[in-house]
Amino acid sequence: MSMEQKAALIEAICNRARILPVITIASEEQILPLADALAAGGLKTLEITLRSAHGLTAIRLLREQRPELVVGAGTVLDRRMMDEVEAAGAQFIVSPGASRELLEAGVVCSVPLLPGVATASELMEGYALGYRRFKLFPAEVCGGIGALKAFAGPFPDVRFCPTGGVNAGNASNYLALGSVMCVGGTWMIEPAALKGGQWAAIEQASAAALAALG
Repeated sequence: MSMEQKAALIEAICNRARILPVITIASEEQILPLADALAAGGLKTLEITLRSAHGLTAIRLLREQRPELVVGAGTVLDRRMMDEVEAAGAQFIVSPGASRELLEAGVVCSVPLLPGVATASELMEGYALGYRRFKLFPAEVCGGIGALKAFAGPFPDVRFCPTGGVNAGNASNYLALGSVMCVGGTWMIEPAALKGGQWAAIEQASAAALAALG
Protein backbone atom coordinates (compact mmCIF):
# COMPACT_ATOMS: atom_id res chain seq x y z
CA MET A 1 0.00 0.00 0.00
CA SER A 2 1.42 3.37 -1.03
CA MET A 3 1.67 6.33 1.32
CA GLU A 4 -1.09 8.03 -0.68
CA GLN A 5 -3.34 5.01 -0.21
CA LYS A 6 -2.53 4.89 3.50
CA ALA A 7 -3.38 8.57 3.86
CA ALA A 8 -6.71 8.01 2.10
CA LEU A 9 -7.48 5.01 4.29
CA ILE A 10 -6.70 6.68 7.62
CA GLU A 11 -8.69 9.72 6.54
CA ALA A 12 -11.69 7.56 5.65
CA ILE A 13 -11.45 5.81 9.03
CA CYS A 14 -11.20 9.09 10.92
CA ASN A 15 -13.91 10.89 8.96
CA ARG A 16 -16.32 8.06 9.61
CA ALA A 17 -15.44 7.90 13.31
CA ARG A 18 -15.57 11.65 14.10
CA ILE A 19 -14.62 10.75 17.70
CA LEU A 20 -11.86 8.22 18.32
CA PRO A 21 -12.13 6.87 21.87
CA VAL A 22 -8.70 6.25 23.36
CA ILE A 23 -9.01 3.10 25.45
CA THR A 24 -6.73 1.60 28.08
CA ILE A 25 -7.90 -1.84 29.16
CA ALA A 26 -7.51 -2.59 32.86
CA SER A 27 -8.68 -6.22 32.71
CA GLU A 28 -9.59 -8.75 30.05
CA GLU A 29 -13.14 -8.87 31.41
CA GLN A 30 -13.64 -5.27 30.30
CA ILE A 31 -12.74 -5.77 26.66
CA LEU A 32 -15.97 -6.93 25.04
CA PRO A 33 -18.53 -5.13 27.24
CA LEU A 34 -16.66 -1.83 26.92
CA ALA A 35 -16.39 -2.13 23.15
CA ASP A 36 -20.05 -3.10 22.94
CA ALA A 37 -21.10 -0.11 25.04
CA LEU A 38 -19.11 2.31 22.92
CA ALA A 39 -20.43 0.78 19.71
CA ALA A 40 -24.02 0.89 20.96
CA GLY A 41 -23.50 4.60 21.55
CA GLY A 42 -22.26 5.03 17.98
CA LEU A 43 -18.49 4.87 18.50
CA LYS A 44 -17.43 1.95 16.35
CA THR A 45 -13.82 2.92 15.65
CA LEU A 46 -11.60 2.26 18.66
CA GLU A 47 -7.99 3.05 19.55
CA ILE A 48 -6.76 0.37 21.95
CA THR A 49 -3.63 1.64 23.65
CA LEU A 50 -0.63 -0.42 24.71
CA ARG A 51 -0.51 1.41 28.03
CA SER A 52 -1.57 -1.79 29.78
CA ALA A 53 -0.62 -5.44 29.45
CA HIS A 54 -4.04 -6.19 27.93
CA GLY A 55 -3.72 -4.06 24.79
CA LEU A 56 -2.58 -6.76 22.37
CA THR A 57 -5.10 -9.24 23.78
CA ALA A 58 -7.88 -6.70 23.30
CA ILE A 59 -6.91 -6.03 19.69
CA ARG A 60 -6.83 -9.75 18.88
CA LEU A 61 -10.12 -10.46 20.65
CA LEU A 62 -11.99 -7.59 19.07
CA ARG A 63 -10.74 -8.40 15.59
CA GLU A 64 -11.88 -12.00 16.08
CA GLN A 65 -15.19 -11.45 17.85
CA ARG A 66 -16.27 -7.95 16.77
CA PRO A 67 -15.33 -7.82 13.07
CA GLU A 68 -17.83 -5.01 12.48
CA LEU A 69 -15.67 -2.62 14.52
CA VAL A 70 -12.58 -0.80 13.28
CA VAL A 71 -9.82 -1.53 15.76
CA GLY A 72 -6.58 0.42 15.91
CA ALA A 73 -3.58 0.36 18.22
CA GLY A 74 -2.38 3.38 20.18
CA THR A 75 0.68 4.31 22.23
CA VAL A 76 2.92 2.49 19.76
CA LEU A 77 6.43 3.68 20.54
CA ASP A 78 8.86 1.68 18.41
CA ARG A 79 9.26 -0.82 15.58
CA ARG A 80 8.85 -3.85 17.86
CA MET A 81 5.49 -2.61 19.11
CA MET A 82 4.45 -1.79 15.56
CA ASP A 83 5.23 -5.34 14.47
CA GLU A 84 3.26 -6.72 17.42
CA VAL A 85 0.10 -4.72 16.76
CA GLU A 86 0.29 -5.41 13.04
CA ALA A 87 0.47 -9.15 13.81
CA ALA A 88 -2.43 -8.80 16.27
CA GLY A 89 -4.63 -7.44 13.49
CA ALA A 90 -4.70 -3.69 14.17
CA GLN A 91 -6.31 -1.83 11.26
CA PHE A 92 -4.46 1.40 11.97
CA ILE A 93 -1.66 2.50 14.30
CA VAL A 94 -1.32 5.67 16.37
CA SER A 95 1.80 6.97 18.10
CA PRO A 96 2.15 9.82 20.62
CA GLY A 97 5.28 11.09 18.87
CA ALA A 98 7.34 10.31 15.82
CA SER A 99 10.87 8.93 15.95
CA ARG A 100 12.72 8.42 12.68
CA GLU A 101 12.70 4.67 13.30
CA LEU A 102 8.94 4.60 13.75
CA LEU A 103 8.26 6.81 10.75
CA GLU A 104 10.41 4.64 8.51
CA ALA A 105 8.73 1.50 9.82
CA GLY A 106 5.36 3.04 9.08
CA VAL A 107 6.30 3.55 5.44
CA VAL A 108 6.63 -0.21 4.93
CA CYS A 109 3.93 -1.31 7.40
CA SER A 110 0.86 -2.93 5.84
CA VAL A 111 -1.53 -0.65 7.78
CA PRO A 112 -1.51 3.16 8.09
CA LEU A 113 0.39 4.91 10.85
CA LEU A 114 -0.97 8.15 12.31
CA PRO A 115 2.17 9.63 13.88
CA GLY A 116 1.98 12.14 16.69
CA VAL A 117 3.44 15.62 16.22
CA ALA A 118 3.50 18.78 18.31
CA THR A 119 5.66 21.11 16.20
CA ALA A 120 6.19 22.15 12.60
CA SER A 121 9.64 20.54 12.62
CA GLU A 122 8.22 17.17 13.65
CA LEU A 123 5.52 17.51 11.03
CA MET A 124 8.13 18.25 8.36
CA GLU A 125 10.11 15.12 9.21
CA GLY A 126 7.05 12.99 8.61
CA TYR A 127 6.09 15.03 5.58
CA ALA A 128 9.44 14.29 3.97
CA LEU A 129 8.67 10.56 4.17
CA GLY A 130 5.24 10.96 2.59
CA TYR A 131 3.00 11.35 5.63
CA ARG A 132 0.06 13.74 5.24
CA ARG A 133 -2.14 12.67 8.16
CA PHE A 134 -1.02 13.20 11.76
CA LYS A 135 -2.14 13.11 15.37
CA LEU A 136 -1.67 16.48 17.10
CA PHE A 137 -0.61 15.58 20.65
CA PRO A 138 -0.99 16.82 23.30
CA ALA A 139 -3.36 19.07 21.41
CA GLU A 140 -4.37 21.60 24.06
CA VAL A 141 -0.87 21.85 25.51
CA CYS A 142 0.83 22.46 22.16
CA GLY A 143 -1.52 25.17 20.94
CA GLY A 144 -4.79 23.47 20.13
CA ILE A 145 -7.01 25.20 17.61
CA GLY A 146 -4.56 28.08 17.24
CA ALA A 147 -1.75 25.70 16.32
CA LEU A 148 -3.91 23.90 13.77
CA LYS A 149 -4.88 27.18 12.13
CA ALA A 150 -1.21 28.15 11.96
CA PHE A 151 -0.19 24.80 10.45
CA ALA A 152 -2.84 25.18 7.74
CA GLY A 153 -0.83 27.95 6.06
CA PRO A 154 2.42 26.12 5.24
CA PHE A 155 0.83 22.64 5.20
CA PRO A 156 -2.50 22.99 3.35
CA ASP A 157 -2.61 19.31 2.38
CA VAL A 158 -2.15 18.00 5.94
CA ARG A 159 -5.01 16.86 8.17
CA PHE A 160 -5.05 15.96 11.84
CA CYS A 161 -6.63 14.00 14.65
CA PRO A 162 -6.10 16.26 17.69
CA THR A 163 -5.89 14.34 20.96
CA GLY A 164 -5.00 15.41 24.48
CA GLY A 165 -7.27 17.84 26.29
CA VAL A 166 -10.08 17.38 23.78
CA ASN A 167 -13.40 17.08 25.59
CA ALA A 168 -17.14 17.63 25.37
CA GLY A 169 -16.67 21.38 25.61
CA ASN A 170 -14.24 21.85 22.72
CA ALA A 171 -14.61 18.83 20.41
CA SER A 172 -17.03 20.58 18.05
CA ASN A 173 -14.69 23.57 17.76
CA TYR A 174 -11.88 21.31 16.64
CA LEU A 175 -14.09 19.48 14.15
CA ALA A 176 -15.18 22.80 12.64
CA LEU A 177 -11.66 23.19 11.24
CA GLY A 178 -11.11 21.95 7.72
CA SER A 179 -7.80 20.39 8.70
CA VAL A 180 -9.35 18.12 11.35
CA MET A 181 -10.50 14.61 10.39
CA CYS A 182 -11.67 13.53 13.84
CA VAL A 183 -10.80 14.05 17.49
CA GLY A 184 -9.44 11.59 20.01
CA GLY A 185 -10.35 11.49 23.68
CA THR A 186 -11.54 9.64 26.72
CA TRP A 187 -14.32 11.86 28.08
CA MET A 188 -17.06 9.37 27.23
CA ILE A 189 -15.38 6.73 29.40
CA GLU A 190 -15.70 7.96 32.97
CA PRO A 191 -13.21 6.10 35.21
CA ALA A 192 -15.89 5.35 37.81
CA ALA A 193 -18.25 3.95 35.19
CA LEU A 194 -15.49 1.83 33.72
CA LYS A 195 -14.37 0.51 37.10
CA GLY A 196 -17.94 -0.25 38.11
CA GLY A 197 -18.90 -1.89 34.83
CA GLN A 198 -21.59 0.70 34.21
CA TRP A 199 -21.85 -0.08 30.52
CA ALA A 200 -25.20 1.66 30.02
CA ALA A 201 -23.67 4.90 31.31
CA ILE A 202 -20.78 4.60 28.87
CA GLU A 203 -23.21 3.90 26.03
CA GLN A 204 -25.24 6.99 26.94
CA ALA A 205 -22.11 9.13 27.24
CA SER A 206 -20.92 7.95 23.83
CA ALA A 207 -24.24 8.77 22.20
CA ALA A 208 -24.25 12.18 23.89
CA ALA A 209 -20.71 12.90 22.70
CA LEU A 210 -21.70 12.27 19.09
CA ALA A 211 -25.00 14.12 19.41
CA ALA A 212 -23.22 17.20 20.75
CA LEU A 213 -21.31 17.49 17.47
CA GLY A 214 -24.52 18.20 15.60
